[in-house]
Amino acid sequence: MRVLSVPAGILRSMESLPIGVFDSGLGGLTVAGETMRQLPEESVVYFGDTARCPYGPRNLSEVRRFVLEIGSWLSERPVKLIVIACNTATAAGLSLAQRAFDVPVIGVVEPGARAAVHATLNRKVGVIGTVGTVQSGAYSNAARALDAGVTVFSAATPKFVDVVEAGLRMGPGALEEWIAEFSEVFVRPSFYQIARDYLDPLKRSGIDTLVLGCTHFPLLSTSIQQVVGSRVTLISSAQETAVEVAETLHRKGQLAPSGSVPTYHFATTGDPGEFVRLGSRVLRHGIDSAERVSLEQLIGLPSQHLLELLNQPAEENICD
Repeated sequence: MRVLSVPAGILRSMESLPIGVFDSGLGGLTVAGETMRQLPEESVVYFGDTARCPYGPRNLSEVRRFVLEIGSWLSERPVKLIVIACNTATAAGLSLAQRAFDVPVIGVVEPGARAAVHATLNRKVGVIGTVGTVQSGAYSNAARALDAGVTVFSAATPKFVDVVEAGLRMGPGALEEWIAEFSEVFVRPSFYQIARDYLDPLKRSGIDTLVLGCTHFPLLSTSIQQVVGSRVTLISSAQETAVEVAETLHRKGQLAPSGSVPTYHFATTGDPGEFVRLGSRVLRHGIDSAERVSLEQLIGLPSQHLLELLNQPAEENICD
């Protein structure tokens, strides 16, 4: 059995190590929360790079560097598996991370694309996401790798991220409460006009399946469903990614031992207090505290060997 050394000098089996999850900010907590729900005995370390959020408008080469930095931070914990819970970071740096780190690395694109290919009846799939995710073509490539007959229609919907962020910063209350308040105060009619502008072209294309290609978007799924109609199946990458995590750990014999009591650790490059407050609403579970990690610390983490990988040809768009 492979073991890794931790800073305190205590050896723990791979099975007992936590799952590492990271995102550009809070949206990836939808992936972490679904992982916690499906794997209740697994410990999780979540890293939200809120100081550099959002990743969507950034150059993908810059995002690749971020992937190496945060992956290095998680590897030092250590963790037994890394989830890139960000569609833009997955499109930019999944294969890079898989070459760089010694543990399995899973992104959110391929699980979502696979579920969409399985769900579609007419082989017309829509994808909404950030500008970076859509421009990368990651979902189109992943879907066509699974079924060359599937046609993917993509639309960048950056204002949806703004909608979620605005909703999170409204008054206190449980997630369900702010969604209800959100619907009355902000979403109607403003959100529906924005949503129709984004989604009507996809509807006219005849899609029967829509991938929510940003981890923020599951929080808007009810409203998005109303706009696209009940005949369009929504695919949440969060749920599908959690399934892939479970299957990977099972296949490798690295699921947490039965009866394990999980621990959850949260870290952010932004304001820990804001992360705790807003993150608790996304996670639907109280976050007691969050560690602050400085950008200076992150930037210095990748080894020279890892940095040299940045100069190698990118292969991310071939698959997830």
